[in-house]
Formats: sequence, C-alpha cells, structure tokens
Amino acid sequence: MSLRSLIATGTKVWLDSIEPAEVKKNRAVGITGATSNPIIITDIVKAGAFDDRIVALADRGLDDGAIAWELTDQLVTDAQQVFLPVWEQERSNNGYVSFELDPLLEDVSGAPPHAERVRRYVELGKKWSAGRKNRMIKVPATAAGLDALEELAAAGVTINVTLVFSERQYKVARDNIWRGAQRRRNGLDAFKSVYSIFISRVDVYTEKYVPELSPPAQGQVGIVNVKKIWQMNQEFWRDKGLKLQQEIVFASTGVKKKTDPPDKYVDALAGSDIQTNPPATNEAVEKLNKRFTRKVDQMPPREVVEEIGRKVDQVKMEQKLMEEGTAKFADPQKALLKLIGEKRVSLAAAK
Repeated sequence: MSLRSLIATGTKVWLDSIEPAEVKKNRAVGITGATSNPIIITDIVKAGAFDDRIVALADRGLDDGAIAWELTDQLVTDAQQVFLPVWEQERSNNGYVSFELDPLLEDVSGAPPHAERVRRYVELGKKWSAGRKNRMIKVPATAAGLDALEELAAAGVTINVTLVFSERQYKVARDNIWRGAQRRRNGLDAFKSVYSIFISRVDVYTEKYVPELSPPAQGQVGIVNVKKIWQMNQEFWRDKGLKLQQEIVFASTGVKKKTDPPDKYVDALAGSDIQTNPPATNEAVEKLNKRFTRKVDQMPPREVVEEIGRKVDQVKMEQKLMEEGTAKFADPQKALLKLIGEKRVSLAAAK
C-alpha cells in the first residue's frame, strides 16, 4: 500500500539489491528497477547459491577476479530480465538495473595512475554495457570517473553517476555527459542518464563534523543538499527537448539513526525522479500503510536552509565524504574476491 502510494506521487522506486528473491518480491509491489554493488554480490555468494557455478568457472581456468565479474554479470542480467517489461512498456525511461564498474580502480592502496583509470573506465563501461538493453553503468564521481563520462556518453553508454555528494560533482558529471551525448552518431532519442546523490551519509557527516548546527537544521542537510541539486537538474534539462528524462537518483535513503522514522528520506523526496531503497527500507515503508504526497519541491523553513548554507562547507563535506566513500567503494570488492578465493579452496577440497 505505502509503496504504491509513493509511486503514485510520481516517484520511481528502485531496489538497492539484485538478490533474486528480493527482486521478485519488490517487483510484485511495484518496484521498477534495481542496482548492484559488491556488498550485495558478496552476500549472495556467501549464501552458497553460486557454489556450483564457482566450481565450473574455476574448472575453466578463471581466476578469482574473473569469477567475480562472471557472477556479477549473471546476477545483473537475471534482474534485468525481471525489469525488461517495464523498460519496454515505458520506452526505455525506466526498468534499468545498474552494474558497477571495478571499484579497485579507486583503491587508495594500489590504484593505477589517473589517465589509466580513465581509460579503464571507458573500456569497461563499453564492455559491460554492450548488447544489454536495460543496463546502466555505474561510474563513481571521482576525478577519473568524472573524466571518463564524456567518452562513455559519446559511445552510447547509459550512465548512472554514483558517489555524488556535492553540487560541484553533479555539475561536472552532468556537463561531461551532455557534451558526450551530443557527439552520439545515432542522435539523442535513446539518451538516458541519472545522477545518484547520497543523502543519509551527509547527515552522518554533519552530526560528526558540524555539531554547531541547531537542532532544527541538524539532520536536514542531506535533504536540503539533494533538493537543491534536484532543482538544478530540473532547470538544466527543461529546454533540451529530450525524449527521455535525465533524473536524480535519491540514494542512501536508509536512515542511520534509530530515532529517525524509517521513511524520513522517502517521505521528504516523494514526487519525482528515482529513489533507490534498500530492501529493509522498502519493507519498513510498506508496513507503515501510509499515503504519500509530493514533497520533493518543498524546502525546510528558510531559516534552516540559510543556517545550513552558512555553517556547512560544501568543499570540506565533499572531500571528507569522498575519502570515506572511496574506501567503502574498494574494500567490499576486496572482500568479494577474498570470499571467492576461500570458496574455491573449500569447494575443491569437498569434491
């Protein structure tokens, strides 16, 4: 009931998981897309569902990294099949599943030089998007990721820019993608891009690093930040005459404080674009049996917005959150590779 009410406001709801049972369950209540990351893949592999597949791939001579990408590709492809009817019905404006490129390109302990990272993002983006109708390629808003966007867009890749915290990152990503899109040989009819703005992590940051915010402002920074970017995005694309929507993805919508209502961000951002919610958030929202109304274009009181503008340094915020976010980006991929290596050994011993 609640999720269908949320969707009725104009929000597209995507699932922050590609676990097959979760995809099926959420599709049944109206969810129209999904996204993946290494943590999600690790949890699925840990459960043992792909043990036989790991053995078969290892027998073919694939190493741990190649096995990880084969499993990721399979899981994303399976989720794409579930949402393909949505993609077809809505004429490629919805129904996507996001595929994250190699997080180890941003590994602080061993990333290649900048130019090589840019080249690899372009190469991998083309590889993992080729022939996949309703797949988005997730590219992080790091220096190398941002520099790869123009060439990816020019090549016809459908992009989900992830790990965005600031207006600066959004503007650079959007402008690079738009430049690339205008170079496409086949025109702009199939051009689709989305920009994943992380929300709850911003409020975690301000609670820790900007304690001087007043009680009414503390906990509202993520919402104010993303609503400003949403407004910028609406204004930028309004006069471009495009067939498909270029949208904001409201990401990191799960609350981090137990005292916050589970729909804090879901409710505040209802009415437009895309929310990508973890399974637990969707479950909690559904249990509320609540009627949602459009609020995405409603800001908190002016004095709250002005206080946030005075006290929150966007440059410092982006820098700190990207430091933390990049670490969180690479570490789960290492954990996935470690798990697959352990599985290879244990499954081989059990043969």
